[in-house]
Amino acid sequence: METKKKLKFWGTVLPLPAAMLAETARQCEQMGLEGVWAPQLWGPPFLPLAAAAMATSRIKLGSGVALAFPRTPLETACAALDLDRISGGRTVLGIGPAVRAWNEDWHGVHYGKPIPHLRECVEITRRIIRQGHTGELGRWEGQYYKLDLSEFRTLAPPVRADIPIYIPAVFEAACRLAGEIADGLPGHPIWCEQWITERVVANLAKGLARGGRDRKNFDLNVWLFVAPGRDRRECIEDMRPTIVFYAKFAQYERYFAECGFGSEARAIQRACEAGDEAGMRRACTDAMVEKFALVGAIDDIRGAVQRISRFADSFSLVGPFYGVPVEKFAFYNRRIAEALYG
Repeated sequence: METKKKLKFWGTVLPLPAAMLAETARQCEQMGLEGVWAPQLWGPPFLPLAAAAMATSRIKLGSGVALAFPRTPLETACAALDLDRISGGRTVLGIGPAVRAWNEDWHGVHYGKPIPHLRECVEITRRIIRQGHTGELGRWEGQYYKLDLSEFRTLAPPVRADIPIYIPAVFEAACRLAGEIADGLPGHPIWCEQWITERVVANLAKGLARGGRDRKNFDLNVWLFVAPGRDRRECIEDMRPTIVFYAKFAQYERYFAECGFGSEARAIQRACEAGDEAGMRRACTDAMVEKFALVGAIDDIRGAVQRISRFADSFSLVGPFYGVPVEKFAFYNRRIAEALYG
């Protein structure tokens, strides 16, 4: 008889009033979760993680993920080093490019070619974490960064020589890059089961082989959108705005098209350009929601998670977060915990 795999789960913390944030972090630790992520959906993730560090003693604290390009590698490295000191060595540094518009339109920074840009950013960041206390960093002359760190030196050695760096991915090239140079890959929550089995696994293996690295030393942390509940219609409606949020970006159109929902994604983009919120929701069909999120019966969701666990090392289960009130977001997080973390 086949034994079910013991699953590892990560939770999420958001910027909340201090007491609420601390209680959320403590609950995640008490439930035995592996760690908590703080996403950068606008503000920096390091602030809620520092607050979570003060309320916990065991769980890992991950930036999931910090935008790599708007802040310099020095700023990113120093934030990770500070969080590692505050938490006693529990930081996981997730950094990624995000969508082009966020970088160029909102932050006014050069995006370039995201894969070589991110590769260079990670190399500098890792070097600063390892050697920033030695005064031996010197100069860096790269394609995207030209730095003189000859006079830079941190006040004290790091808590540990290496902080795990995770690189996120939607497409195949980023999966290969993560396998080659990172310690883990936090998969995008819009990944569907088909994409994970057909695209992620093989490309991650190629990256690991290129880097001469062992799969057992790598963490594939699969994020999934999940809305468990008895009323499947309610779960679909609650999740629909979150799927729309990602489908409106032209940068993700190829992904949706290759998963069979290209026309829906293009219709959502046209409605977005016209400022038609209702049209965006109409263009996102029930089938589209059910493709990119696990909704409805808890047993069905458990089964899907168990199937994906053949490839994943850990999971981050995310409830509907866009277009729902905070109370509904909290409700789904409770349902996820009750249904799956035990």
